[in-house]
Amino acid sequence: MKITVVIPNYNGKAYIRRCLDSLRAQQAEDAKHSEFPGVTPGREFSVLVVDNASADGSLEIIRREYPEVRLIELPANTGFCHAVNVGIRAADTPYVLLLNNDTEVKPGFIRALLRRMESDQRIFSVSPLMLSMQDESRVDDAGDRYNALGWAFARGKGRPAGHYQKPVRVFAACGGASLYRRDAILSLGGFDETHFAYLEDIDIGYRAQIYGWYNVYEPQAKVLHAGSASSGSRYNAFKVKLSSANNAYLIGKNMPLLQLIFNLPFLLLGFCIKTAFFTKKKMGMLYVKGYAEGIARCFSNVGKAHKVRFRWSNLGNYCRIQMTLWLDLVRIFIKS
Repeated sequence: MKITVVIPNYNGKAYIRRCLDSLRAQQAEDAKHSEFPGVTPGREFSVLVVDNASADGSLEIIRREYPEVRLIELPANTGFCHAVNVGIRAADTPYVLLLNNDTEVKPGFIRALLRRMESDQRIFSVSPLMLSMQDESRVDDAGDRYNALGWAFARGKGRPAGHYQKPVRVFAACGGASLYRRDAILSLGGFDETHFAYLEDIDIGYRAQIYGWYNVYEPQAKVLHAGSASSGSRYNAFKVKLSSANNAYLIGKNMPLLQLIFNLPFLLLGFCIKTAFFTKKKMGMLYVKGYAEGIARCFSNVGKAHKVRFRWSNLGNYCRIQMTLWLDLVRIFIKS
């Protein structure tokens, strides 16, 4: 077996059956054939649910209706990052597939991700074509970008899926449905749990690039995604403040001082534009407070402990990252 599917669950009653049924169908499909030498048909992956103290009955559904699913029950909601780290550590396979509970995988999904991952040992993560569950012709995420303004964005969001049919390198994979190299994640210390949730996937993709890995997008792997199933609407107080804090934090922890100073004019411009955007939505002060909290976190003991230390041996990787930050600034306007 090569893959453990890790599903963090928190009050996912409305979606969990659809997610687990699609994985069960994938197992049945794989049982008919396996194209990977040494892999027993139907046993290319197992499923592990890490439950964040759900109270809506979803935990009971998993116990009762999906006996093949391994279940880890946490005593409290410790956030996405801690839940997936628990699942990653509990896995005993070369790869882990992180999957939100509000998803439905399409036929061939796991095989396409695995084929792409095994094509190059330098690949850290593989991001699939995530489609909107409300409109399967529209992209929800085709890999994540991150630019010099300090903006993370889902590539192709809301656009026709037909425009995103070529494999490409991306800044990071969306943690809602992506395949990762397990030993590489562990070597990086796992997902940073001070994020709790949001932008943790950008952060770990950033750190992977610093150490020489890269992230790719594979359009042959398709998955439906409901979106905002746990936190509510696309823009809500919890998400805006936490995302803002996490963004300031990931910049401070991953950029060496010289690179931070070099990008400061871009970052200040990006901050001002975002503040104006959220002010129109009556969340401007919330965004500013979140950013201030993120900066403060960088100087805290926890932040200092997680700071990525500059090494001259990684200089070439930092230069490549900087080029990507500039290119992704252009790509946000040309929608590439």
